[in-house]
Amino acid sequence: MLIVIRGAGDIATGIGWRLWQCGFDVAMTDLPRPTCIRRTVAFSTALEEGRYTVEGVIAVACPDLESARAALAERCVAVIPDPEGKCIKALQPAAVVDAVLAKKNLGTVITDAPLVIGVGPGFCAGQDCHYVVETKRGHRLGRVIEEGPAAPNSGLPGNIMGYTGERIIRSTVSGRFEPLCAIGDLVQAGQTVARVDGVELKVQIPGMIRGMLHEGIQVTPGFKCGDVDPRGREADYTTISDKARAVAGGVLEAILRRYGSRMQ
Repeated sequence: MLIVIRGAGDIATGIGWRLWQCGFDVAMTDLPRPTCIRRTVAFSTALEEGRYTVEGVIAVACPDLESARAALAERCVAVIPDPEGKCIKALQPAAVVDAVLAKKNLGTVITDAPLVIGVGPGFCAGQDCHYVVETKRGHRLGRVIEEGPAAPNSGLPGNIMGYTGERIIRSTVSGRFEPLCAIGDLVQAGQTVARVDGVELKVQIPGMIRGMLHEGIQVTPGFKCGDVDPRGREADYTTISDKARAVAGGVLEAILRRYGSRMQ
């Protein structure tokens, strides 16, 4: 059974990884040059490197439908540079999961597949999708919503050790992004970790670089370029996060609500 996931960032990767482990075929779409910052745990990295492995599951960059079908036949995750999801009609999946996490619906409609699942804010179950899965941390994280929307976007990143917005590295100008640190590096408050057209980007807090854009991405003022985990050496940037796994569980539940009886 084929599932198409729109988006291939770290949360979408958690979903794709979980579905692959449960025996589903998984195809994912993203920008030709992905803007995910947590690249070490994102299948979108395959679009930069040709193929990429996250926790034992191999993703392959597929420039067209023929190569996508070949990758699926080899039990790989197919990652297609198709941000508009034009391939969905041709692939005819059993379900479409919109995990772009744009905080708004970028074009997914309830008729895209027999089952359509929206992840996070911007979707309304019963209108533009069949189910919504909650992405806001807290008691409702990963919950399957049958009617209505997810919690609205708070505008603040998750709280880690009391830090929220301070964790994020944002561009102050437009231009080409140049990282000066790698994911996994330990940094100090005030340290320069990247440049955009020569303008330095400094971190506000000490910790570990957990996310960083790929070199050469064109950014604009306010663009999210990276993040710092204040837990430092205790941070884990090599495996799928607890949040991604919780959201993935919600997506799996939604799929099984629809198809579980047919899979016995």
